[in-house]
Amino acid sequence: MPLTWKQRFRHMSSAQIIVTFYLTAVTVGFLLLSIPAALKPGVELALIDRLFIAVSAVSVTGLTPVSTLDTFSTIGYVILAFIFQIGGIGVMALSTFIWLLIGKKIGLKERQLIMMDHNQSRLSGLVDLMRNVLLIIFAIELIGALVLTIHFSQYYPTWKEALLHGFFASISATTNAGFDITGSSFIPYANDYFVQIVTVLLITLGAIGFPVLIEIKHFFLKRKEKRKFQFSLFAKLTSIMFFALLIIGTVMILVLEHNAFLQDKSWHEAFFYAFFQSAATRSGGVATMDVSEFTLPTLLFMSAMMFIGASPSSVGGGIRTTTFALNILFLFYYARGSKAIKIFRREIHEDDITKSVAVSMLAIIICSSSVIILTVTEPFTLTEIIFEVCSAFGTTGLSMGITDGLSVTGKILIIILMFIGRIGMLVFILILRRPTTGPDYHYPKERIIIG
Repeated sequence: MPLTWKQRFRHMSSAQIIVTFYLTAVTVGFLLLSIPAALKPGVELALIDRLFIAVSAVSVTGLTPVSTLDTFSTIGYVILAFIFQIGGIGVMALSTFIWLLIGKKIGLKERQLIMMDHNQSRLSGLVDLMRNVLLIIFAIELIGALVLTIHFSQYYPTWKEALLHGFFASISATTNAGFDITGSSFIPYANDYFVQIVTVLLITLGAIGFPVLIEIKHFFLKRKEKRKFQFSLFAKLTSIMFFALLIIGTVMILVLEHNAFLQDKSWHEAFFYAFFQSAATRSGGVATMDVSEFTLPTLLFMSAMMFIGASPSSVGGGIRTTTFALNILFLFYYARGSKAIKIFRREIHEDDITKSVAVSMLAIIICSSSVIILTVTEPFTLTEIIFEVCSAFGTTGLSMGITDGLSVTGKILIIILMFIGRIGMLVFILILRRPTTGPDYHYPKERIIIG
């Protein structure tokens, strides 16, 4: 007797269910973007482009084969913003919110899904985590929308237009979606440092990781009560790596473009061009200039930053900051002859080191294979293809202008990369991983010559 869909659902692993939920979100996004009212009058959107944008919105990437400004209506903008929320906050966070509203009990299966979707290592406190994530993100988006709307009133003739741009820019920045409705990213605000600072702040709050935001909230609450609070190792490590990469990115762009794009810029213009691009490259996906004007070394460096991506349990993709940090720490301690990695008076679990290496290696294989395939199917330069692949995998959304020129094969490959970047490499590995069966036994060990 064939299994019913409920029985099939019960037999699915947590990773398979998460992927199914995100595929469902893509389907919903695709159908919503197919509503005639979502498009401007007279505009037609090809099926592959509609699917591309739906995946890009759910994965909060920002790559698009068409102009958002010229394609979508105001209703379309609202639909896109709604899809950003699903993809950015995560399907399990929104599902938890709905379950709480209807009074559904959050059982073991639901907690396992939340743990998988947000890269958590324990089942306790997950419902409170989701509740806090929603409250904090919605509060950040609301404040950002109000601040930007007031400021945008000097750019747009009516409050309605200012509100639309402020609302969309705030949600897009907080979820690191990378979409814009200006038609030219953030180039209109290239000399508006206030907009840039607010946007970088929103991008950072979305990309640094939800657990970090919650710990910061608890820190201030404990401080108000005059009680001590100890930040977790995760919060310390991911925060240090996140801001270290932001600073390194800014300095590298300043140095590499000193005699090129930034040559005729004043010190403050040069700094903000470098600072904003460094922040947006990690996952934000917006730019205050045409990135194709950068030199080859800068573009390759930005590709590496996009490959690393944002922090775990955030709106961003890539291999994530902690994965990169653990790889660096592993190399450092291995070179010193130590097998144990110690930091902040804590020792990193061996399983986490294994996961970080596995995630990095598989990510390199996937991105390298994608670059090779695209060099065969697409008529673009190697630099443009590497940049596009890293942008899709890191769910960043920056492009050198080749997205609209991709073939159907190229678009499908980029769609797959964006989807993998959103669900996360660990979930992707767990899908491929087979459950352990049979007796637990070991063969005799033998050494292999390395290097």
